[in-house]
Amino acid sequence: MRFKIAIIVLILFGSFTFGQNIKSKGDLYFYEYKYQKAIQEYVKEKKKWPLSIEQELNLADSYFKIKDYKNAALSYINVNKTNDTILSTHRFNKMLQSLSKNGEKIRVDAFLESKSHLLSRELLENYKFNKEILSNKQDIDNFHIKNLTINSTDADFSPAFYKDKILFSSNRKTAYKKGNKSSKNEYLDIYVAKLGNGGEPVNPNSFTGIPEFDFHEATPFYVEKYERLFYIRSNTNGGDMAFDENGKNALAIGSMDKNNVFSYLLKDLSTSFYYPFFDETNNRFYFSANFEDSYGGTDLYYVQTNNGQIMSAPINLGPKINTPANEIAPYIHNGSLYYSSDIFYGFGGMDVYKTNLKVAGGYSIPVNLGSGINSAQDDFGFIVKDSGNGLIGYFSSNRKGGVGDDDLYSFNVSREIGLKTFAIKGRVISLKNRLGINKAKVELTDSKGRIVKEIYTNEDGDYSFELPWLSQVSVIATKEGHSSFSVTFNEEGMAEAQKAPLNMGIVALNDLVEEKEEKTVIKLNKFYFDKGKSVVTPLIAKELDKVIKAIQNFPQLQLKIESHTSSKGWDTTNKKLSQKRADAIKIYLLQKGASVSNIVGALGYGEEKIINRCVNGAYCLDFLHKQNERSLIIVTNSL
Repeated sequence: MRFKIAIIVLILFGSFTFGQNIKSKGDLYFYEYKYQKAIQEYVKEKKKWPLSIEQELNLADSYFKIKDYKNAALSYINVNKTNDTILSTHRFNKMLQSLSKNGEKIRVDAFLESKSHLLSRELLENYKFNKEILSNKQDIDNFHIKNLTINSTDADFSPAFYKDKILFSSNRKTAYKKGNKSSKNEYLDIYVAKLGNGGEPVNPNSFTGIPEFDFHEATPFYVEKYERLFYIRSNTNGGDMAFDENGKNALAIGSMDKNNVFSYLLKDLSTSFYYPFFDETNNRFYFSANFEDSYGGTDLYYVQTNNGQIMSAPINLGPKINTPANEIAPYIHNGSLYYSSDIFYGFGGMDVYKTNLKVAGGYSIPVNLGSGINSAQDDFGFIVKDSGNGLIGYFSSNRKGGVGDDDLYSFNVSREIGLKTFAIKGRVISLKNRLGINKAKVELTDSKGRIVKEIYTNEDGDYSFELPWLSQVSVIATKEGHSSFSVTFNEEGMAEAQKAPLNMGIVALNDLVEEKEEKTVIKLNKFYFDKGKSVVTPLIAKELDKVIKAIQNFPQLQLKIESHTSSKGWDTTNKKLSQKRADAIKIYLLQKGASVSNIVGALGYGEEKIINRCVNGAYCLDFLHKQNERSLIIVTNSL
């Protein structure tokens, strides 16, 4: 027996409940968790009459429960054929798990493709990321794993640090409860063991630090700072099991404070709560449960607390963490959340995953810890702490080679656990109006300039990336007809860059140019040189700096400078003056950072190209003559 997910036998139903809805022996055995007998009866009944959709799903679930993944996959697929929307996301995960267990990875991809419009973006992103990691067939860390000598032939799981000891849950034969003297291995109890040399737990005994209780007590978590122990226990009323109106007994979370006072923290007769964890850094209390807003099976939640009092409604950790599968056993160490999930792309049943909490706007992609910790079976209840010489931790598993149903294992590792990733998100915005730019291309390149990842922004200009850690990364935003943005981070900069969104501003070329005299020119306010002069004044420089900014945004710009005068004065004098002015503009631009490849020409036309009727000999007012005094910065190439 394993205490892992919400549908385990620890949630007891009164037998009277089943009689109200049971229509066949198959149903009876299924709801009594006798899956092998349920299969036999359903197969017999199927030969006599068609099973209902619910019974077909029960049959598929029964195959899944006894680990007959070939028939489980066939059964789920047959139901899906009748109606491709009938499978819940939770059962869809079981179908994909079954296919994965059978080695049918191609069919998994095909089903995901066909259902992609119904699945969350986060789930597909998580799958792709972990598939890439696990396909490398290498351990992410070099774990030294050891089966503990305190394991029994029954279920031992959910380790927890407790002062200089360790607590764990077990239904071993010594765990008799007053309310269950006639039946062995029914109720769970909490045990304690001293930590000997090398962190090896020794001398396990029933834990006496909590009130005596006749029913389930399990999955403890101790907060040393507050000397407070959290754990789950059955709901009771007056010393007897308490059932809801449907005959269901759920599990509650309570705590024992330093004054040995017990109180319930989370309690509901119809909802079970599992695996308490308290994060001292932000006073968040984490747990597993299956509320109506669940993304599949059991999800991870937290509530905000203050001095042990709940100060918020349960908050779901969201679709990056919670999936159509079951997520359980949260544990936070050094800014990372560890938990277990039986999502289809893992190694087997429950696998341990890690996500970084210190990224902008949420969590990094949860990364499977690899074959060092995870096996083809269930691996869960992961805890870890610094040992002074690396890290030491414990977890539960029913992997092959164990002593009982679930065993406790220890591990040592020399460095931080799990694949280190670089996660960054932000928005590509227009420098003109600060609005997001749709379909801008964002690339991540490595130290050699090779493209590692490439995506396009959504309609709001948002983007997000995650990839395995690099020694250096460049983030580049581009869009046709726009400038580009590029920033490079070394490893130290990458750590900082993840803490806040990276917004990248680009500008459209059309916002910098306009049409004048049937030419495309840089958009500038009109400026004038002093009479008879070719000196770039501060007012002129202010406008020319806009040209420099345009070149910075579009380094490939090729520009031609044209300078014109009015018809006042001698033709030859005006010609020379306009050339001096064009040359003065060119020299200024080159001094400010433009290159000779940007400035492809600088010509003075004098009064050759008058734009009104103020030619030689014509009478014009001064403001009309002024219209002919102009300098244009012409764009000669197309971008």
